[in-house]
Amino acid sequence: MTLPILPMLPSHGRYAYSAISRRPDYSWPGGKRLAVYIALNLERYAFGEGLREELVPGGAEPDVLNYSWRDYGNRVGAWRLLALFDELKLPVTLLLNSAIYENCPELVAAFRARGDEVASHGRTNSERQDTLGEAAERALIEAVTQRIAEHEGKRPLGWLGPWIAESLRTPDLLQEAGYGYVLDWCADDQPIWLQTRAGRLLAVPYPQELNDSSTIIGRRASAPEFADMIIAQFDEMLAQSHAQPLAMGIALHPYITGQPFRLRELRRALAHVASAREVVWITTAGAIAEVAAKAIG
Repeated sequence: MTLPILPMLPSHGRYAYSAISRRPDYSWPGGKRLAVYIALNLERYAFGEGLREELVPGGAEPDVLNYSWRDYGNRVGAWRLLALFDELKLPVTLLLNSAIYENCPELVAAFRARGDEVASHGRTNSERQDTLGEAAERALIEAVTQRIAEHEGKRPLGWLGPWIAESLRTPDLLQEAGYGYVLDWCADDQPIWLQTRAGRLLAVPYPQELNDSSTIIGRRASAPEFADMIIAQFDEMLAQSHAQPLAMGIALHPYITGQPFRLRELRRALAHVASAREVVWITTAGAIAEVAAKAIG
């Protein structure tokens, strides 16, 4: 009996399979083996229309409850987190909706004064870019990049798509727009190269598990559970990093972990991370990308 020949499954063609235990070895600055960065999502939502994050789902527009909950993050939560980062001397990568500049530029200025990295997070989380045609998506990327560059005095080098949404062309367009790394692909614990039609683009690991949105809002984990997850992830990755260099991200949204009862638990987790700074490289996503790009060639 002749078995039918099954067609190959569709592939993205961006990277080939590679077992983490069989790659060239390298270390982070200072001979450290684990790099940790905090990604703080500063997002702006439209009122009464578009996509939205929901604390209480199912409300009709104008959804005052969920809009004001999200707005709490920029008005209160982000400032509380800023104080926590100052207290623990932790750098941050801001994942910035460029529409933030229309509403609360002083919030970005406060992080700028600390020397934190600003990376692109699209224009607003009320929209997705994967539904756009190529010309429209290119125009969106260019407009967001220019807006951030105008305010920060330099262009952003990293990109995270709103809702982690990509079209089939997004990595190509980001590489052609001059981006050095993207955070959308969570396939590894090390930065890896993505192939694009005009060159390569680095994918820096961005967490979908250690992400307060997907974990606390999506899976209804408690604040203590989320803090325990950060600590467990950190301790285990630190142990694993003896075998190969690793990169760990912690993704935060100020309207979620900026709430006081969650902030108290987050303080416990981040203090645990900060206490190991002698053996761990606590840095930004952009710095990880820069070192990794040179190390992996």
